[in-house]
Amino acid sequence: MYLVSACLAGINCRYDGRDSVNERVVELVKQGKAIPVCPEQLGGLTTPRISCEIMNQPGKQRIINKEGTDRTEEFLLGAERTLAIAKALGIKKAIMKSKSPSCGCGQIYDGTFSGKLIPGNGMATELLLQDGIEVWTEKEL
Repeated sequence: MYLVSACLAGINCRYDGRDSVNERVVELVKQGKAIPVCPEQLGGLTTPRISCEIMNQPGKQRIINKEGTDRTEEFLLGAERTLAIAKALGIKKAIMKSKSPSCGCGQIYDGTFSGKLIPGNGMATELLLQDGIEVWTEKEL
């Protein structure tokens, strides 16, 4: 069983109200082999919502939207709920949306809203990895 980013399964939950459908992920869900989750919605954020990026500040990591509002609490809550779902279902593998401040794995946007990528993981992915869950992006399928 896989945990997958809901947007990859064709659910319109991205910040812009759209999806990032990946047919292989859709097929896994249809076959009952994957559970879709959206950490950002699980954290209480609406769809659509203002885009957010991780800003690394000395001693702490914050998630800020393009208007400057701190959304770290919502992202952390969504990450914790995502991990709780994975643990409750005994999930050991996840396929998450690349570059996302929640789901990104290996690369995320740098916090300047300029499209520049840096090494790092989204908040939900980081919790999954810390718990020993293998995480890939849709680009690695």
